[in-house]
Amino acid sequence: MTETITRDDAYLWLEAVEGTDALAWVRERNAETVEALTGNDRFAVLRDGIRAVLDADDRIPLVAWHGDRVYNLWKDAHHPRGLWRRTTLDDYRGDEPHWETVLDLDALAAAEGENWVWQGVDFLRTGPLAGEHRALIALSRGGADAAVVREFDLRQLRFVTDGFTLPEAKSDVSWIDEDHVFVGTDTGPGSMTSSGYPRQVRRWRRGTPVTDAELVFEGSADDVSVRATTDVSTGGRRAIVRQAVDFFHARRYLLVDGELTELDVPDDAGVDVHREWLLIRVRTDWTVAGTTYAAGSLLITRLDAYLAGSRDLTPLFTPDPHTSLSYSQWTRTGLILVLLADVQSRLELLSYGEDGEWHRTVLGSELGQTDVWDTNADTDEQYLLLSSGFTLPPTLRHGVLGGDGPTILKQGPAYFPADGLTTQQFFATSADGTQVPYFVVGRPGAGPGPTLLSGYGGFEVSRVPTYNSIIGRGWLARGGTYVVANIRGGGEYGPQWHRSALREKRPRAYEDFAAVATDLVERGVTTREQLGTEGGSNGGLLMGVMLTRYPELFGAIVCAVPLLDMKRYHLLLAGASWMAEYGDPDNPSDWEYLRLFSPYQNVREAVPYPPTLITTSTRDDRVHPGHARKMVALLREHGKDVAYYENIEGGHGGAADNAQLAFKWALAFEFLWRTLAPES
Repeated sequence: MTETITRDDAYLWLEAVEGTDALAWVRERNAETVEALTGNDRFAVLRDGIRAVLDADDRIPLVAWHGDRVYNLWKDAHHPRGLWRRTTLDDYRGDEPHWETVLDLDALAAAEGENWVWQGVDFLRTGPLAGEHRALIALSRGGADAAVVREFDLRQLRFVTDGFTLPEAKSDVSWIDEDHVFVGTDTGPGSMTSSGYPRQVRRWRRGTPVTDAELVFEGSADDVSVRATTDVSTGGRRAIVRQAVDFFHARRYLLVDGELTELDVPDDAGVDVHREWLLIRVRTDWTVAGTTYAAGSLLITRLDAYLAGSRDLTPLFTPDPHTSLSYSQWTRTGLILVLLADVQSRLELLSYGEDGEWHRTVLGSELGQTDVWDTNADTDEQYLLLSSGFTLPPTLRHGVLGGDGPTILKQGPAYFPADGLTTQQFFATSADGTQVPYFVVGRPGAGPGPTLLSGYGGFEVSRVPTYNSIIGRGWLARGGTYVVANIRGGGEYGPQWHRSALREKRPRAYEDFAAVATDLVERGVTTREQLGTEGGSNGGLLMGVMLTRYPELFGAIVCAVPLLDMKRYHLLLAGASWMAEYGDPDNPSDWEYLRLFSPYQNVREAVPYPPTLITTSTRDDRVHPGHARKMVALLREHGKDVAYYENIEGGHGGAADNAQLAFKWALAFEFLWRTLAPES
């Protein structure tokens, strides 16, 4: 193995997010990149084509249920920040629904002089005034994770004067009833964890200062976070308090009438309570009452019996070598399971019968890759399914558990020509013999050509086939081939697929990705000179490793909002929360393996690197922009071909609106096309 270089950090000054010198450096790099990549017709065509599909009027307006209506956040050229609007489900079925505007974010931003970006909403769902009465809306400045929270009246369509309001912070709120909420927020020293998330849960009464709110639970400073979630299926009488001791382990407490009871479940299991049921998703083999349940299993039992000591558990799903549980979602009395069979979805609809058994209906792969978009779990058995594929535009279906099969509600148009395009699945052999699946979207038999390989490989996140109009317009429609690698570290084959690339095993993910890149060349899909790769966040770390450890495999690399300095990542923003995934750099034994792949510590002057584009956002308060800045500065010091662009807004997503998103992707595609196919 090549000797790993370690050095003093000469570029710490670039970690000052809004430091004068750091921002001057950012502006200089941005100007260089914009001048180099935007001064031609192709860039304008790419940017405008992407913007057109992002703003298109014929997109499916995706909705969420609340009460008797469905809500949608709509962005287009006239409403870049968005219109929050609503209609009835019956009206939504029509070609031209009659939308009622609830909140115009552009008008609000103009009136208040703020660049508000929608972050989410929590509806009041309990008590006599539930219905369409009140909501808590989270708005961030420029797209950061930190947000302000403001109470909104859904009848008067205005913010509530003297209502529940929180200043900018990484807060967590959950309605209890119309006059009380659970809240975790920054109330001063000791209220937040070292990861920057709430450490406390308080019961906050309307009209009182949040600092005076009753303390319900307090974790330790080294926890990742503490939060309380009201169980609306019990009318708000019950809540779950989750104390996340690290990213994958948590203690769960049942809170009923002010009394906390810790649930006796594995601390790495997924836990959900709904009505009379307790649902347990096992992530490591679990032996209880003489029975061993395999990692990846989903178990159910009656909550009251479990609290009384019974361990009579019913398996609803047991994994096999090819099939895993992606997630589950409740209707009022039933459950929908989303499974992955060799990374292709299958849905099972479960209903509890009068015979005391769970009965299932299977929806196969004929719908395409399918997810549960929403259910109306508060009141009935309705559900919405969203299906798509790499070349299959999205379709939204409506169904009722126990009724007829789902029927088409809305169909999205095609935003790029798919004639001649096929999707194929192959398997590459990794360094340790593991078979790693990947999808190839392109024109078979066309011979080697420009190819874009994407991956993630972390935090048990699965990459599945979905319709991506940006990739379609910017890459596939121009003759490129697109590849998605399902490397270890993800969740494509359940918890074991994730654990096999955890901490000191992290290099397995990188070996998998390198194996896919090698396999693409060996199959004749592309050549090394025509193979580009892109990834963001943890996928940005993946790109950094490809650059510094496997540079000979690629012709170009695009690295977005990346994690790159594994010596200091735990000291920056939310980095401490990821130590269960990567390890603790301050622990010498952990640093022994981290230093071998940490991109920032492995830049070498003598090694030739492929041209690289690194992008980030000043407003990213999750992965610190210092990672990207310092890496670019170090690469430039050693004379490497690296371009840099930092969007001032955008948060971890890298863009605050469609215009910024189109610009960012056009930069990436222009960089890739001119690098991988300079004659095109």
